[in-house]
Amino acid sequence: MNLAQRYQQIRQHTEYICSPLQTEDYVVQPIEDVSPPKWHLGHTTWFFETFILKPYVPAYKEYNAEYNYVFNSYYESVGTRVIRTDRGNLSRPTVIDIYSYRKYVDEAMYHFLCGDVSAEVHELVILGFNHEEQHQELLYTDIKYILGHNPLFPVYSHEYKVPHQETAADSQFIQVPEGIYEIGFEGDGFCFDNELNRHKVYLNEYRISPNLVTNAEYLEFINSGGYHDFRHWHSEGWGWVNNNKVEAPLYWYLIDGHWHHYTYHGLQPLDMHGPATHISYFEAYAYAAWKGMRLPTEFEWEAASAKFNWGKRWEWTESSYLPYPGFSKAPGAIGEYNGKFMVNQKVLRGASEVTPPGHSRATYRNFFQTHLRWQFTGIRLAM
Repeated sequence: MNLAQRYQQIRQHTEYICSPLQTEDYVVQPIEDVSPPKWHLGHTTWFFETFILKPYVPAYKEYNAEYNYVFNSYYESVGTRVIRTDRGNLSRPTVIDIYSYRKYVDEAMYHFLCGDVSAEVHELVILGFNHEEQHQELLYTDIKYILGHNPLFPVYSHEYKVPHQETAADSQFIQVPEGIYEIGFEGDGFCFDNELNRHKVYLNEYRISPNLVTNAEYLEFINSGGYHDFRHWHSEGWGWVNNNKVEAPLYWYLIDGHWHHYTYHGLQPLDMHGPATHISYFEAYAYAAWKGMRLPTEFEWEAASAKFNWGKRWEWTESSYLPYPGFSKAPGAIGEYNGKFMVNQKVLRGASEVTPPGHSRATYRNFFQTHLRWQFTGIRLAM
C-alpha cells in the first residue's frame, strides 16, 4: 500500500468511528479531558494542513485561516488557540463545515502524496498517521464517556464487537531473573520520540502476573470495603476517593443489588470474566496493596512483555513519566509532542481494545495523570 492509499485508509477509519453518531453527539464536552467528536475530526485535519500542506505545497490555499485558532491543541509555536475546556462551546464551525474541511484537505493531501515526497515530508506524514490513530482511540473513549453519561445510556453501535478476552491457562506468576535488560525502541519502523533512546536497566528478581485483574477479582476488593479503608491508598488517592465519593470503577452501577456497567452496547450486566477497566492509578495501587502486591515498573513490564498476552487494556505501572537517557526534543512544534508533558504523570504500557491495529508496540509509553480513568485502563500485578 502506497502513502496516498494509507492516508485514505486512516482518514476513512476516523469517519467510520463517528458514523453511528447523531449530529448532537458531535458537540458534547462533559469534562475537560473529553473533547467533542467534531473537534477531533477538525484537529486531525488541521494537523495535515498545518504541518504538511501549508509549508510544502506552494500553491495550497488555506481552507479557513480561523481554523488554526479553533483546532490547534497545545502547540504554542503555532499560535493562540481555544482553551481546552471551551471546545464544547464551539457550535460553529458546524459538523457539516468540518466534514467539508476534511474533504478539502484530503483531496489536497491525496494529490500531494501521489507525487514524490522528500524523506523529511515522508517522516512527517507517518507521524501524522500515528497522530490520527491516537485520536481514533480518543474518539472511541470520548464517545463512550459522552454516551455513558447520558441518563438514557444509549447504545453507540450494536455492530461494535467486544474482543475475546484471553486468559492464560497457567495463572502462576511469571518469574523474571535479576539482571541487566535493554529498554526502549530499536530497529526499523515508526516510534514516538519518548521511546528513545534504547538503554540498559538493572532489575532485581521479580514476578509478574500473566493475566489482568478481572471484574470478579476487583469486585472482591469492593465487597471487602476497599474503598472505605485508608490503609490501601496513597494520601492523595484517599482524598480523591472521599472528595469524589468514588465507590467503584467508572461506568459501574449497582442496580437492585446487581452490578451493571455501561458498554458500547448500552447498559449491560457486569461481565465477571472481563478485565477490570476504567480504573485510575489510585485504584490500581490500592487494589495491589489490598492484595499484598504491587504494580510493575514500566521496565519490568517491558522486560517480561514477551511472556504474557497484552493489548486489551492500558496497564498502569509504578513508573513516573520521565525522559530516557539522551532524550532530546525535536525543534519547532513537533518537539512539543511528548517532552513537555514529562511531569506529574504515570506511564501505562500495552494497548486497549480500541487501539487501532498496528498502532501498539511493547515499547509504547502512554501516560496519564493519576486520577484519570476514562481510557481503557486496567491492572496487572507484580511482586
